[in-house]
Amino acid sequence: MSKHAGAVVEGITLRAEGVGRIFPTPGGDVLALEDVSVSVAQGTLLVVRGPSGSGKTTLLNILGGLDRPTSGTVHLDEQEVSAMAEAELLELRRTVLAFIFQSFGLVPVLSAAENVEVPLRLLDTPAEERERRVAAALEAVGLDGHANQRPYELSGGQQQRVGIARALVTNPAILIADEPTGQLDSTTAATIMDLIAELTHARGIAAVVSTHDPLLIGRADQVLELHDGRAR
Repeated sequence: MSKHAGAVVEGITLRAEGVGRIFPTPGGDVLALEDVSVSVAQGTLLVVRGPSGSGKTTLLNILGGLDRPTSGTVHLDEQEVSAMAEAELLELRRTVLAFIFQSFGLVPVLSAAENVEVPLRLLDTPAEERERRVAAALEAVGLDGHANQRPYELSGGQQQRVGIARALVTNPAILIADEPTGQLDSTTAATIMDLIAELTHARGIAAVVSTHDPLLIGRADQVLELHDGRAR
């Protein structure tokens, strides 16, 4: 872990303590994570770096409640996320956590605005409020002039901006982004990381972003480096 990641910060919202993850396979157990601890405060961008197979995705899935650790715990404030029932985790992912994916994950037949609107429809948000929040989210990522365009009419960077707007439209406290720039060229990737950092600080979000690109590390407030499932 870098000197930043080891710093003591106030207002901790998300923390992992001694997290380990073992995946049983027909060929034997695979150790994906071993005794990883990290904490992320509101308004802080944590970058998890490391080569492919280092455990980045496994850690993010555990932090986001998509997977459970074999050992250790994950807490959001005083709640132990790693001990929640599936129904509680689902509600947490709908209202508190948001995810950005490398593959963008947009619905091809929906416009940019309609894609951003999906989480609000799942929350039964009234139509007038949905319209207002979608417009604000698209404006925040610089796409207010592209609301009616479908994903195939947008560049890769623009599609990822739609993905970011969709993640932010519910005003989450925690943002989890797994290799969000993996499909983008280096210039666009830097722009997207700058945007994520800017929105993290402006909105007071605790953000965790994984990457294998060393050029993106400079945007981080904290850095956690993983190798073979262990923190360095």
